[in-house]
Amino acid sequence: MDYTYDAENFKKVFESSFTWISGFMRNVRKYGSKTAMIDPAAEKIWTYDELNGDVNRLANALAAHGVGPGDLVLYQLYNSPQFVFSYIAPQKLGAINSPGNFNLAAGETARQIDRDKPKAYIYDCDVKDMAIKALELCHEKPALILAVDYHKKNPELPEGHYFFDEFIAQYPDEEPVTDHVPDMYAEVTRLGTSGTTGTPKGVPLNNVNEVLSAHDAIMHFPMNPYDITMNMTPWFHRGGLHSGGPTPTFYAGAALVVMRMFSAKACFDCVEKYGITFLIGVPSALGTLAQRQERHPADLSSLHGIVTMGSPLEKQECIRFQKLLTPNIFNGYGTTETFWNSFLRPSDLPEKAGSAGGSCTDDEIRVVRVYEDRKAEPDDVVPKDSSTTGEIIVYACCKSALCYVDNPEQTEEKYYKGWFYTKDVGTWDENSYITVAGRKDDMIICMGENIYPAQLEEVLNRHPGVRDCMVIGVDDAARGQSVAAYIIPEDPGLNATEMNLYCVNSDDISAYKCPRYYRFVDELPYNATGKKLHYVLKEQALKDKEAGLLQRPKVKL
Repeated sequence: MDYTYDAENFKKVFESSFTWISGFMRNVRKYGSKTAMIDPAAEKIWTYDELNGDVNRLANALAAHGVGPGDLVLYQLYNSPQFVFSYIAPQKLGAINSPGNFNLAAGETARQIDRDKPKAYIYDCDVKDMAIKALELCHEKPALILAVDYHKKNPELPEGHYFFDEFIAQYPDEEPVTDHVPDMYAEVTRLGTSGTTGTPKGVPLNNVNEVLSAHDAIMHFPMNPYDITMNMTPWFHRGGLHSGGPTPTFYAGAALVVMRMFSAKACFDCVEKYGITFLIGVPSALGTLAQRQERHPADLSSLHGIVTMGSPLEKQECIRFQKLLTPNIFNGYGTTETFWNSFLRPSDLPEKAGSAGGSCTDDEIRVVRVYEDRKAEPDDVVPKDSSTTGEIIVYACCKSALCYVDNPEQTEEKYYKGWFYTKDVGTWDENSYITVAGRKDDMIICMGENIYPAQLEEVLNRHPGVRDCMVIGVDDAARGQSVAAYIIPEDPGLNATEMNLYCVNSDDISAYKCPRYYRFVDELPYNATGKKLHYVLKEQALKDKEAGLLQRPKVKL
């Protein structure tokens, strides 16, 4: 294209500097002595200079073991300082950081390692047994394996595994020497999103996606260098990483408080001690916070807002949260692939509670018609009448690379003409506010984790005593949903306890995916073409649970 000015200099500079790591380094230079990160459990505080020094130690360690541009560093870590180092350090080398789900079973982790071929693998000692088993099962072997001993228990490690803190302490805190030239289009982060096969789909994010995801959170909170954030959800999720987590907080020059595991008391202690301005968590966590505030009131005057995501807010609960916690409640809706894409602001609440809100500033959301044999065109929308149901689609190219890693089939299924087809179904109103009605793929959400029935059913059907099965989600006050398995037994003596033992000992079922309820039946609902009708079973499960027909295993999970 012919421009009316000489664009070459701008393109050369912009394309190599519009990167997340450039923004972080600006803040190191601007705010070197300012607090960057606080770990309450370790009673340790990092300035931006100190944080950069520890990041450099890891970057130099990785470089010394062959990690360079395009290589991948997989880390399955709880929220921790080491998570932050692992997020930032690969970016200094042009490598890809890949936060992994520490809840995965060994077989699931092994399949992810074989697909992504990480040059380095970092795991938390709290999941050591799973990690060791995964490394035995996988074919691709990482060149460097580090273990984070957060609790300082000094467990015995296999040969070739090294303790993270001791290992990086051997390396200098100076900037790593590299000839890597940053590129705004290069993949910098790879996330995992669950799929029907059980192996997380790889979601690549380039530098543009990282920067504009940071901008998105900074805009919508809004966030500035004087804020102090604490995201209480696991950071390996996109909402954990990008909604007040490491990505926007360090890009804004603000301070991040580490919460390894959610606790209402610990949360309020941190708010009072450190003057936290933004908390981020799922609605069930807000319920726990509100309950504690009723019984043991804390000083929450420093809060500018609480941001929640993962599910809609009920109106009465929203009113309760605004009264007990802060009037500034925010609720976001989105996906791993596209971050959040609609937003409810305090001015929308409590009247719009239950809705997922309107489109974020750089995004557009539509509700299109659903056809059995094809996708709807992006402009084939349903009426804005709050009653006609369709599929929710998202246009958020600034926060998505518009593909999966080495998965053209899923890319073709989910992306079309720049739009992401979520498989969520819902309605919209005259103001284009979205209300999510359900999921086309019958996904179960347990403790914020996605569970897809097809993958779990496949594993259950391998049991010699199972002829056929279906799994669905049933409401669970503590977990959001728990898995209920309906089984047609091959063996009439099969029971819930035997199935539970089979599941907990399986390398292909994560602990949170293990069914907590069972019912043994003679038939399951299918349609005329042989498709499982999970929604029919969900209706039956409601009645069965009320009638006490769902069995619980005798062995605790």
